Amino acid sequence: MKPYKLSLMPIKQASLRLKTWIVSSLLMVLAISCLAAPAIATGLFDLPNFDAERVWVVDTADAISASNEGKLSKTFKQFANETGQEIRMVAIRRLDYGETVDSLAEEIFKDWYPSTEAQANQTLLVLDTLTNNVAIRTGESAQELVNADIATSIVDETVGYNIRKGDKYNQAFIDAGDRLVAVLSGQEDPGPPVMEDEIQIEGTFTTAEDTDQGSATIWVVGFLIVATIIPMATYYWYVGFGN
Repeated sequence: MKPYKLSLMPIKQASLRLKTWIVSSLLMVLAISCLAAPAIATGLFDLPNFDAERVWVVDTADAISASNEGKLSKTFKQFANETGQEIRMVAIRRLDYGETVDSLAEEIFKDWYPSTEAQANQTLLVLDTLTNNVAIRTGESAQELVNADIATSIVDETVGYNIRKGDKYNQAFIDAGDRLVAVLSGQEDPGPPVMEDEIQIEGTFTTAEDTDQGSATIWVVGFLIVATIIPMATYYWYVGFGN
């Protein structure tokens, strides 16, 4: 009777499969985290705590250079001390699901200035750099100077023009700030920048629907790549070491 020999091969293969599954799962989680990072959204409570003496420009999208942010903050603070009218600007990278730039601007305005009296001399401009949509909110006193036509022109022709020329966010904020300072100080509206001929104006801004569809496509492709390549690469890596 031949002695029975216990084969370690099935145990070794099972161990290899378990290690492969664990490592590939960890890598998949890491890859998904990397894919999700650029899509982090911003809502009211993701913004820094509001300090009326220090907060003039909030840029969570890294759209404005530090030097220009400092210049704008200095200008707005000095302007507030001289006139009592206050201007603040906010740039974010992406809105929370179901949020619009208008609804976020309304939430920020009411949170930063809870009463009608506090809102009276306030002007707030909010920009979402993902969709390039802009909103302006003004209190009662400021609205007498920044009327609906001027506000629309600042959004479409001052900020919008600079963005259409190549996402020039720094110039957009500077031009909008200069125009608001002039109007809120009682001077004549200098108007938007001189516009060069634009071959295509329609469709310059990405709609929320287009953005959602584009994001969905990226996610699907990313998942397919992660689910296919990483397990294969991990398996062959372990097989190589096992041999």
